[in-house]
Amino acid sequence: MSEPEFTQRGRGLSVAEIAALTGAPVPTGAAGQRRIVNIAALERAGPRDLTFHDERSSATDARATHAGACLTGAAAAADLPSGVTALIVAEPYRAFVAAARALFPHELRPSSAYREAGAPGTHLGAHVDPTARLEDGVVIEPGAVIGPRVAIGAGSVIAANAVIGSGVQIGRDCAIGANSTISNALLGDRVMIQPGCRIGQEGRSGPGEADGLKLPTIGRVIIQDGVEIGAGSTIDRGAIRDTVIGEGSKIDNLVQVGHNASIGRHCIVAAQTGISGSAAIEDFAVLSGRVS
Repeated sequence: MSEPEFTQRGRGLSVAEIAALTGAPVPTGAAGQRRIVNIAALERAGPRDLTFHDERSSATDARATHAGACLTGAAAAADLPSGVTALIVAEPYRAFVAAARALFPHELRPSSAYREAGAPGTHLGAHVDPTARLEDGVVIEPGAVIGPRVAIGAGSVIAANAVIGSGVQIGRDCAIGANSTISNALLGDRVMIQPGCRIGQEGRSGPGEADGLKLPTIGRVIIQDGVEIGAGSTIDRGAIRDTVIGEGSKIDNLVQVGHNASIGRHCIVAAQTGISGSAAIEDFAVLSGRVS
């Protein structure tokens, strides 16, 4: 049996196209016409692979690589064999990410059982309430439940067995991973929710609960444009004000965000971090793994 493939491959890019995309000088002749279809680490790259080499990479691996093309800095390019096309850029890794996104655009969304089919519409076994509003091109996979008064924007995908609660609004080009549940929430455009997330559930709302005085939870979760939430993460709805995740922020797997918390724009929150209720994190903050 051949090795299974889980990545949807396209036709690839020529080395010249990658150079133009990343701002590297465009090679001419056969080197520029070579087609690249994959990305790989230096030590594993072959003639149809793109890799990168910077000051953090191993010079030994660079000298032994068989890559078709390598994004690298001017000084580090001397480490590469003569058969590898060096694409000189100021920030090799950043350029590598840009090229990888162009080579594998489908991998920018959570894994989807129906990604290859790409057929919009509601698949057999899904339930969509008659009062829900779905724009063109929405995909609802088998087992998903779309509740009353839900609104979902064009191009969004709701994966298998996800549950979208009453009144939730989901913007355009979003992806909601399998087995996720979303309630009491408003999501902007291009929001990516990985499988198994719990968004908008009730959190522990105050010290009075120890005496049986449970505060009614009336807030929402507001997730702004371009946010990504990793697998298994939980975001509590606000108790007396909204829980907010700012534009472009990236939250890793297994992160807990408490009620009323506010995370700014373009923050990075690494795995197993716990953010207490009512905590405020400003723009461009980075929280490493297991921060509390």
